Amino acid sequence: LGTTNSCIAFVDSGNPTIIQSKSGSRVMASVVAFTAKGERLVGLVARRQAITNPGNTVFSIKRLMGRKFSEVANLTDHVSYTIVENTNGDAAVRVMDRIYTPPEISAIILQMLKHTAEEFLGEEVSDAVITVPAYFNEAQREATKAAGVIAGLNVRRVLNEPTAAALAFIEPRENKKIVVYDFGGGTFDISVLQVVNGVFEVKSTCGDTSLGGDDLDNRLVEWIMDQFKAETGIDLSRDQVAAQRVREAAERAKCELSMTLETSINLPFIASGDSGPVHMEISITKKLFQSLVADLIEKTRDLCIRAVGDAGFSIDELDHVVLVGGSTRIPAVKE
Repeated sequence: LGTTNSCIAFVDSGNPTIIQSKSGSRVMASVVAFTAKGERLVGLVARRQAITNPGNTVFSIKRLMGRKFSEVANLTDHVSYTIVENTNGDAAVRVMDRIYTPPEISAIILQMLKHTAEEFLGEEVSDAVITVPAYFNEAQREATKAAGVIAGLNVRRVLNEPTAAALAFIEPRENKKIVVYDFGGGTFDISVLQVVNGVFEVKSTCGDTSLGGDDLDNRLVEWIMDQFKAETGIDLSRDQVAAQRVREAAERAKCELSMTLETSINLPFIASGDSGPVHMEISITKKLFQSLVADLIEKTRDLCIRAVGDAGFSIDELDHVVLVGGSTRIPAVKE
C-alpha cells in the first residue's frame, strides 16, 4: 500500500507472483477521485483526470495515515484537496462535502486490489498481509489494519516493508546483514536488517518522507519551464493544464533517460502567443538530468551512512544491498 503506487501478489508453489491488472500493469496508482456524476475512480483513471478535478482527487493519503491534524498541517500547501481536522483531532480529507478518514480512502485502494486479485485468481480473496514502512508507529499500523478491515479483508499481519523486500529476494537461512534502500515516488527509506536463525530483525531505519521520484520530477519541470520562458517569454506555471502536460512529459523523459543518453520533449499547442499557437521542443541529456538532481541523490547517501552507523555496523560488514522502488532504476542512484 504505497504512497504513490500500490501492488498485490500471491504465493504460488512457494514463489511470490505479482498480479497484473487487465491492462497489464504490475502497479496501481494510489489515487482515488470522486466526480460530479457521483462516480468513484481508482488508479490510473483517477490520476488522469486530476488536472480537471483537483479538489476531489486524493493522492499520497499514506502520509496522513494515523496522524493528527497538527502533525500534517505543513502538507496542506502541497496537495490540491482539502485536509481537515476530524472530531478526534486526526487528519482527514473533505471531498464533495463529505469527510473521509485516511483508512477509508486507503480501503478504496485495497478494495480495487482485492477485486483485481479475485478476477485474476477466479476465487474470493479474504486474507491479506499488508506492508508498512518500518518507521510507522502503532497508530499508523492500526490505521493500515483498519483500512484492510473496511476493504473486507482479514489482515493476517502488518509487515515492515524492508522485511518484505528482504524476504522476496533473500533466503533467511543464514546470518546476514542486509540494507534495503527504498526510493519510491513520494518517500525515501533506508533500513538495516540482520538475519539471525531465519528471523529478520530491523536494526535501524532512517529516511525522508518528503524525498522521492516526485521531487526529481519537480527539478526537471522547473528547468523545462525556465527554458521555455527564456525562449518564448511565456510562463507555463500559471496554466494548470499546460503545467500538468509538462509534468507528465518530464516523468516520461526521466524514465527514458534511465535507458538512453538523450531524449526530447515535444508538446504541440502548449500555449498561445501573439502570433498564434506555440509548440514546445526541448532536448534533455542524461548528464543534464543527473546534474539537476545530484544533490537529492547525494542526500540519500548521508541517510544511508547514518542508518548503518545507528545499526552499529560498518559498511564493510554488509552482505547485501536490496534496491526497492521506481527511483532506484535511475543509473546515478545505482552508481
